[in-house]
Amino acid sequence: MPLELTPELLEQMRTIGLRIDRAGRLWHQDVEVTHPRLRRALLGWLDVRADGRDVVRLDDQRYAYVDVEDAHLRALSARWESDRVHLVLDDGADEELAYDTLAVGAGDALYCRVRGGRLRARLTTAAHDKVAERVVPDDDAPAGFALEAAGRRWPVNVVTAR
Repeated sequence: MPLELTPELLEQMRTIGLRIDRAGRLWHQDVEVTHPRLRRALLGWLDVRADGRDVVRLDDQRYAYVDVEDAHLRALSARWESDRVHLVLDDGADEELAYDTLAVGAGDALYCRVRGGRLRARLTTAAHDKVAERVVPDDDAPAGFALEAAGRRWPVNVVTAR
């Protein structure tokens, strides 16, 4: 007799033990995913469902849950092109910083939103130092600092719950 694929069983099958730890390491059932192409593919499939659950998604029907301890992605590096800064993410993407999403968290870590605001990225030391080249004191900004970029001054926010 064939197994009946109930919504409950399907939901249970989507919990496969994927996790991104605070350091940005990707784990599957407590084994670190170290194969570079597999890691990049899984990070490239990261998404957030409408209900706020983090997933790796192939399409609307095929996805699995992933537990994210801190941020979905890491900005490995940053570079200034004139007055605009671009980030290289650990999924291989290269995108301009969403300036209005720059925020400071615990330990002065910098975060921003990526992929159109769907995911949160933490800036590594290299990216943080490059972006910080144009951070200036600003008493009116939530974090007390602002980023001068893209023709204006962007207040640095304080990290709130995702």
